Parts: sequence; C-alpha cells; structure tokens
Amino acid sequence: MAQILPFYKKINIFTKISDEAREFSQKLKEWLNSKGIESNIFENLAELEREENIKGTDLLLVVGGDGSLLIATRRVAKYNVPVLGINLGRLGFLTELNAEEAFEKLELILSKPLCISRRMMLRATLYRDNHKILEADVLNDVVVNKAILARIVDVAVYVGDRYITTYNGDGIIISTPNGSTGYALSAGGPIVYPMMEVFLVVPICPHTLTDRPLILPNLEPITIELVHEEKDAWLTLDGQEGTQLKYGDKIVVKQSPFYAYLVRTPDKNYFDILREKLGWK
Repeated sequence: MAQILPFYKKINIFTKISDEAREFSQKLKEWLNSKGIESNIFENLAELEREENIKGTDLLLVVGGDGSLLIATRRVAKYNVPVLGINLGRLGFLTELNAEEAFEKLELILSKPLCISRRMMLRATLYRDNHKILEADVLNDVVVNKAILARIVDVAVYVGDRYITTYNGDGIIISTPNGSTGYALSAGGPIVYPMMEVFLVVPICPHTLTDRPLILPNLEPITIELVHEEKDAWLTLDGQEGTQLKYGDKIVVKQSPFYAYLVRTPDKNYFDILREKLGWK
C-alpha cells in the first residue's frame, strides 16, 4: 500500500447537498484524519471561499458531480488551490474518481506530488448602457441563448473590434477547451485538448448551414451583442448562473487571470478518460 507523503497537512472537502454526498464526505474526512491530515467539510459556498477557511489548503476534494466541481473551482480559483472531483453523478467528465475507487486512488495520488492539469478560465463581463452589470469567471463556457418562448435569437459577434458575423439561431457558446466536452460538444463543437489556451465559438442550432464552430486565439476579447429589440435572450455561466438580457446588451469574454488546477490520477491520461466517457474503442 502506498504511503501518503507527510507534506499533505490540510485537505478540505466541498460536498453536494444530499444525504449520499454528506455520508460519503464524512467517511472521507474520517479517513483523512486517520492519516494525520486536517480536514473540514463545507456545503456552503460562502464558507468555502472565505480566506481563513481556504488558506493553507493543500487540496480541495469535491464530492458530487461535474456541476459541483465547476462551482467549487470557480470559487477557489483565486487561491490557486488544486481541486480533485469524486463523482456521485452520472457522466462526470471533470470528476477524476468514482466513489467506489476513491480511497484506493487517493492513497496513490497522495503518495507523491500532485499531478496537476492547469486549465484556462474565461472572464465574462455584461455591459448595459455602458455600465458594468455583472462580471464572473467560469471554467467551461459562457452561453447566450434564446428565452423559452423566443423563436430565434440574433447575436453579433466581434473579435477585438473586428466584426465576425451575426448568428441567427438558438444562441452562441464561448467555451474553453475544458468546456469542449460539455455543452459545446452537444452543439457540434470540436473536442479540444484541455490544456490548450484558445477560445471556442460554437453556434447553437444556427439557421444558416455555413455558420460553423470557430477556434480562435486567446489574444483578444470576444464581444457578443444582442441586436434585435424584439428578441429575448439569457446569459448563462457554466450552465449554473443565469441573467436575462436586454436589447443592446454586450457581453465581453476574455481569458480570466485565474486558472483552474485539476488533479489527475497519475496512471490515467486524458485520452483514457475520452475512451471511457465516450465509449471509444
């Protein structure tokens, strides 16, 4: 059995709010304590991201699914804390471990310096009447899509100050490579190696067949503008936070100054995960 290295002193746990996740997190905490590692369990995001709680944390374990990992990673990114997901959900592209293997794999992972994959993040800023309304950092994607009753939404897209086109359809996704296996993949976007630093621009059900996904360098911001007054649309961040948009709103998307640091299992690479999750042979 692998021996856990002594420099792991504090490993905190963020848990999804469910009986199953709470029970598993408690077992995880007891296991870590038995190894001489300080551990605290957090359900409340405000508590998790308080500096006094996250300071000195060697690793954050997230118990839940990809959604739990996304929201926790966004909240701790500014502290450069490595994050490891333990999947209690269904698919789990981002979560590294399944509950059944968690303790065995953790023993291996903690027996050596962490194997960390650095992932770029996006910063989305919403402007309305030249006033900043909202700013947020996301790991996967920034999405502008039509409201429930709207037939289509029209959005003009710019790179820097250069106009690309106006997309007519269900909306537009601006994704990181990390998010390329999420909503962008469902919308027909490419799978991009997650440690690359590029933007993906993926139209959602475009009404023009020649509107195709783009991969763009991360050197200039991408601006999305809602261009028709009678059309309703929403801004969604990582599929979790939503804001209704108004005519003339502009969303500026650029690379965030923060990175996500996702811990990987040393004996499994990204292509192993793709084969497993996508059923490749």
